[in-house]
Amino acid sequence: MTGNHSELPSAADRRTTDEDGHDCVDPLGVAIVTVSSSRGTATEADPTDPGGDAVVNTLVDAGHVVTSRRTVPDDYVRIKTTVSECLDRLDVDLVVTTGGTGVTVDDVSPDAVSELFDRELPGFGEAFRRLSWEEVGTRVVATRATAGIARDVPVFVLPGSVNAVELATAEIIVEEAPHLAGLATRHTVGEIDG
Repeated sequence: MTGNHSELPSAADRRTTDEDGHDCVDPLGVAIVTVSSSRGTATEADPTDPGGDAVVNTLVDAGHVVTSRRTVPDDYVRIKTTVSECLDRLDVDLVVTTGGTGVTVDDVSPDAVSELFDRELPGFGEAFRRLSWEEVGTRVVATRATAGIARDVPVFVLPGSVNAVELATAEIIVEEAPHLAGLATRHTVGEIDG
């Protein structure tokens, strides 16, 4: 399912540099994985997924293309497998998950996804919690939002609340994901053939 029905340009055509000369990939092909035992199936997005919708709307408004949207239950193996399948897709430059980042026994998204990380991005969680402080105060300690690079793809693991998703996506992901994707794939530039 795509959030905007645009075609994703070739990989070579999307590789650019920003005003500081840093590698970027823009627009990004985005996979969104909603983690929720109360929502749809792993093969389709739930039409009542406000957190996933917030990610779609923010990223599409920024010019990116949603190339995959999936919903999985709060199950360690299903989460890890689904994110891994997204990472294998040639049209995915960014993966964003929503839900399952809290401290209950079934909140396993950070654990399942971080196992796929080649490199962790601890600054994301730090920045997200700092920005969230204004809204939730000391309750920021209960979120285990995280990010990392997995198979040359930036992956962000977000809470499920719409406010948290909008904050993380608009204030951090939109700003940094194209640059992160460019840096993470810089070593493949000679391999990109479109």
